[in-house]
Amino acid sequence: MGSYRLTTTPKWKLATLIFLATCLNYFDRQLIGLLKPVIGQEMGWSETDFSRIVTAFTAAYAIGLLLFGRFLDKVGIKWGYMIAVVAWTFASMGHALAATVGGFIIARILLGLGEAGNFPAGMKAIAEWFPAKERGQATGFFNSGTSVGVVAALLIAPIVMRHFGWQGVFWATGILGLFWIIGWMAFYRKQELTKSKEYAAVEEIESKEIRNPDMQSEQPDSWISLFKQKETWAYVAGKLFIDPIFWFFLFWLPSYFSSTFQIDLSKPSPELMIIYASTTIGSILGGHFSSQLITQGWSAVRSRKTVLCIFAIIQLSILLARYITDVWSAVALISMVVAVHQAWATNIFTLATDLFPKKNVSSVVGIGGMAGSLGGIGFPLLVGWILDKYKSTGDLTEGYNIIFMICGFAYSFTWLIIHLLTRVKK
Repeated sequence: MGSYRLTTTPKWKLATLIFLATCLNYFDRQLIGLLKPVIGQEMGWSETDFSRIVTAFTAAYAIGLLLFGRFLDKVGIKWGYMIAVVAWTFASMGHALAATVGGFIIARILLGLGEAGNFPAGMKAIAEWFPAKERGQATGFFNSGTSVGVVAALLIAPIVMRHFGWQGVFWATGILGLFWIIGWMAFYRKQELTKSKEYAAVEEIESKEIRNPDMQSEQPDSWISLFKQKETWAYVAGKLFIDPIFWFFLFWLPSYFSSTFQIDLSKPSPELMIIYASTTIGSILGGHFSSQLITQGWSAVRSRKTVLCIFAIIQLSILLARYITDVWSAVALISMVVAVHQAWATNIFTLATDLFPKKNVSSVVGIGGMAGSLGGIGFPLLVGWILDKYKSTGDLTEGYNIIFMICGFAYSFTWLIIHLLTRVKK
């Protein structure tokens, strides 16, 4: 994937737009946590108030994934993606108008519903525009926007807030969303006007390379039909058991480093920035790895499952965390673990495009995303129970070590389920 292709080929321009949308998606969702100290003090939030605001977003996101997945398969990515970004852009700006806990809950619900459209739309676009041998690379590229968005929020939000207040941060992200919408519509308008017969022929060839004739129907299958397929449950398992681990790393790592290595969280933390930035590398290289196997003649599903198995083995290294006493050794270990997690996530997303025709991709990604979000609601309850138990005994670090152990084995357990549900019958 050279720079020439990335900048001049329509499908890579599309991938760039999806990457930018994903950056905005994660930038917007991180703001409430970053701005909590300021907004909470100004409005007198309790921890219970904040937990309700967070839960409202998570629940809406889970529901939105299911609904948007189906909606996108019905209307297509051109208008479906735009509607999703419009929804979350105005919901983000709506935070600046909120003056009560109830107002923020409403804003978070609308944000969750809108942001849920990003990954189903992104994966449907990848399925429609890229052949199997390039889908891993394309998915890794746009999925890296998750970490870029988080790091950008850490850097940009404090600067904007210092000059324009916390409301200005939400207005600023809304303006960025509006620019993206203009770019998206301009891309599609130009593509529709300039699409040549030569490019159409290339698309036809690529389509024949990766899909059977019986997979060309444009009408998506019903949810009931999808739930009857074991491949759907393979994808659901890949999201249900693994997505919550990333949320744990996202929300609890600051507390882990604070309690274990006495890091001052009132100041910028290079340790955490390095960890979250490393996920970009994992996302891109993970997709490249499986794509390389396909170019060497491996089947798409076999290549994805092989790299997932390798990643699952690597993730067992998190068990070494209990023996680490140096902060930078912990940064190195956890940076590798979260990078490999994103490599796993990239290939799970891409696996959906390998197992299902493009007409069903958004629906399946939505179903799996909802499962991951439900796991993201349940796993924190387990994390909180374990940490409270060990905090009462004065050994909070051991509580984190037990959670790391659960995280480490979860990948191998999940890979086994995926493998058993996607075996090819002889």
